[in-house]
Amino acid sequence: MFTIHKEELNWGGRTLTLETGRIARQADAAVVATLGETVVLCAVTAAKSVKEGQDFFPLTVHYQEKYSAAGRIPGGFFKRERGATEHETLTSRLIDRPIRPLFPEGFYNEINVIAHVLSYDGEAEGDILALIAASAALTLSGVPFMGPIAGARVGYIDGEYVLNPTKTQVKEGALDLVVAGTSDAVMMVESEAKELSEEEMLNGVMFAHRSIQPVIDAIIRLAEKAAKDPWDLAITDDKAMLATLKKAIGKDIDAAYRLSGKSARQSALAEAKNKAKAVFADGTPQEQMKAGKLFKKLEGKIVRGAILKEGRRIDGRDTKTVRPIEAMVGFLPRTHGSALFTRGETQSIVTTTLGTADAEQMIDGLDGLRYERFMLHYNFPPYSVGEVGRFGAPGRREIGHGKLAWRALHPLLPAKEEFPYTIRVLSDITESNGSSSMATVCGGSLALMDAGVPLKRPCAGIAMGLILEGKDFAVISDILGDEDHLGDMDFKVAGTSDGVTSLQMDIKVAGITEEIMRVALAQAKEGRAHILGEMAKALDSTREGLSAHAPRIESMSVPKDKIRDIIGTGGKVIREIVATTGAKVDIEDDGTVKISSSDPAQIEAARNWIIGIVAEPEVGKIYTGKVVNMADFGAFVNFMGARDGLVHISEIMNDRVANVRDVLSEGQQVKVKVLGVDDRGKVRLSMRLVDQESGEELPDTRPPREGGDDRPPRGDRGPRRDGDRDRGPRRDGDRGPRRDGGGDRGPRRDDRAPRADRDGGDKGGDAGGLPNFLTGGDD
Repeated sequence: MFTIHKEELNWGGRTLTLETGRIARQADAAVVATLGETVVLCAVTAAKSVKEGQDFFPLTVHYQEKYSAAGRIPGGFFKRERGATEHETLTSRLIDRPIRPLFPEGFYNEINVIAHVLSYDGEAEGDILALIAASAALTLSGVPFMGPIAGARVGYIDGEYVLNPTKTQVKEGALDLVVAGTSDAVMMVESEAKELSEEEMLNGVMFAHRSIQPVIDAIIRLAEKAAKDPWDLAITDDKAMLATLKKAIGKDIDAAYRLSGKSARQSALAEAKNKAKAVFADGTPQEQMKAGKLFKKLEGKIVRGAILKEGRRIDGRDTKTVRPIEAMVGFLPRTHGSALFTRGETQSIVTTTLGTADAEQMIDGLDGLRYERFMLHYNFPPYSVGEVGRFGAPGRREIGHGKLAWRALHPLLPAKEEFPYTIRVLSDITESNGSSSMATVCGGSLALMDAGVPLKRPCAGIAMGLILEGKDFAVISDILGDEDHLGDMDFKVAGTSDGVTSLQMDIKVAGITEEIMRVALAQAKEGRAHILGEMAKALDSTREGLSAHAPRIESMSVPKDKIRDIIGTGGKVIREIVATTGAKVDIEDDGTVKISSSDPAQIEAARNWIIGIVAEPEVGKIYTGKVVNMADFGAFVNFMGARDGLVHISEIMNDRVANVRDVLSEGQQVKVKVLGVDDRGKVRLSMRLVDQESGEELPDTRPPREGGDDRPPRGDRGPRRDGDRDRGPRRDGDRGPRRDGGGDRGPRRDDRAPRADRDGGDKGGDAGGLPNFLTGGDD
């Protein structure tokens, strides 16, 4: 029933398996990739014809993680996988970016690449496996794909590169690098690093490229056994039409690209495009559509030629010059931190907002729930490029650009123990003409420092471009939007004066060499240093204090067994603390309590309340409290957080108090001294030993009572009321009926002394008041 083909190899210490022929047989190609116990299915389907009037390549990549892969049920109301998460969107882009340039120019058939994570072992990530499976499926499908490619993740631990590191190794290491490429060149780079040098980054990229070669070989072996026949691709000769177009508008395009202003240049290009339409006005719709594509091709030839041959760029700069920069901070009065960063015609308003732990982002994935304390969101409204267009939820591009800036700044943030705030950076692009994501990095760094976030060092980013014609190439710094569109590479580098924190590369040709990457990294380092110098003119270090509008967070530790006392039954106590003081209180399982408010007085009130709950009363110490209840025998005073104690009626004043309510009232503030705490935690307080005005301790002027008792001495009780009547013998005879009044109780013992003379007239027996016949003493 199944014709199964399989390839296996040992890759990075684990077995990688590629299998086809068993699952999704109606797709053009489907591959199941397995690494460890992580399994990914990728299916490729392609439309057999092109839609009429379509002049672009509709490639769509979807990556989805099934919760069942990790033995979990999705959260939320619907309990099923729904829209793509941020991680799934980023992974879809990760697959799309290296495969898109490998389709031939003019191929417009729609293609779907759909990858599902079916099993997840917690170690092997699904993203790299999905990229490999997508490459294998495209290679088997027969569509005109100039692959195969493969990808790998690389870590850097103790000076050694690690292939396919675990999540723990990535977290502990200094690098999280993903590289995709063909057998000859690198196609895509995505990374986050802890200020590594350019040489360390380049060596990591080349290590990854060498590591993917066995995987590419395995895909080729699988294709030799299971690939479908390649599609016939009709290639048309456009040389004559291109020559006609160049003759008609070539000089117009050249003149347009000598204008440094974007708006003026676009107006001139629009006129040239209208002139081109007039040339082919009598042509078929297909010819007119092709003329539009050739117009872009002619633009590219003119711009690229000027850069390679003359070293002249669109706006007149040379290949290394960065556009003019102006940066300012603190220009939005109510935000916690703000910056306006402008570089040429690219501009971003970036704000930083600080919050408490309850503002952390909850992320649900295959590894379970986790919380993220740093968020960076990037918005690209249509007015930033002077266009009318869609405005709403962020698309894949916005999510990707925001994550790139996140990776650049994340390694520089202080540890949570040092700075316990939740941090959100928001970048709104107000003008765009190239490298808006790097403007977000620069503006984000300034806004964070303006908010008082103690970054390790300021961070800047720069976008590099490439013009490649045969063996000739030119690397250009701080590219414009048109240079991005017409060039061969978008190479973005972000970092500090000490090293690189993020590196992203997208290639539009069939890969670049190590030499080109080395030149681009060195040139980017120079540009980054220049930008950091311009940023320092606005703010060169983190502000000492937080904004007056930002919450303050103070931490304290309490014993774990006191956590429930702070929370109270059903959260009653902690809700009362929050409602009364106005401060937010967060308690962690290890006993760390975080108190936050923009008002220091509220933080202090909440802190004192919590100290009162967890602290033990100190005998002899004087406290200020409030009368909360009264009884006939005394008053209950709340003197330390939620702790109450009893002031006995005899401890209110030195003078006798007949009624507690005559001298005290509920809500009255009093000063009390702790006399003692019994085994059950009940506290005895005294008011009479404290000056109620000054709070100073008073001497105890009440005369002491004998025996250490509070009662006055009893003395001699004197003779019995019934005289010296003999009661008769006590033990030597029948006592007779006791309660009916009849009979003699018997003779009284003759050897008993008078009652008052026994044992010194005291209670009898020992100091505890027990008679000798119970204590064993002498009669």
